[in-house]
Amino acid sequence: MIFTTFYKTYNEITLDKNNILRYMKAKDNAPEIQSLLDECIALSKDKLKGKVCYSVFDISFCGDTLDLGFTKTDSKALKTHLENCNKIVLFASTVGIDIDMLVTKYSPLSPSKAFCIGAIGTEAVENVCDRFCDDIVTEYGECAARFSPGYADLPLDMQKEIFSVLDTKKIGLSLSDSLLMTPKKSVTAIIGIKNN
Repeated sequence: MIFTTFYKTYNEITLDKNNILRYMKAKDNAPEIQSLLDECIALSKDKLKGKVCYSVFDISFCGDTLDLGFTKTDSKALKTHLENCNKIVLFASTVGIDIDMLVTKYSPLSPSKAFCIGAIGTEAVENVCDRFCDDIVTEYGECAARFSPGYADLPLDMQKEIFSVLDTKKIGLSLSDSLLMTPKKSVTAIIGIKNN
């Protein structure tokens, strides 16, 4: 079965310094940490390219099984999460391979910079996901929060089904046999569209 994949690009990515510090688990706001953060943001800013691919599916509930339109699952947590929904948006997002390459470059030179750049990548992909979710709410109305494979009792190996139906290659995203995504700063998730 062929599913239609749609695409969005987010060229301007807003970075929240407080979130980056939280991802770094930085306990204080010392001048040297702020200086490191500013330097790493300057290094990273033009490396971040937000891209999303997504499809929309009708869903149905049949006993303990949830039919997501592209696969079926017995996840109780996802079933509860989507109980007032009749459609889902399945999406994959990434901020590109350049940020991974920057982390690799600085890992032997300055582990602290590499760590900070990694946190910047995490903040960037979260920002892209949030903006995409806002766009979906604007288009479809009230939605359930995004829900990713590996969360609660939703198996991580659902990634295989997700990558089989979304044309992720067009956004430069791939999945290894061990279910690791490349680029690393990438997210897959399901957004429930609530019944109108």
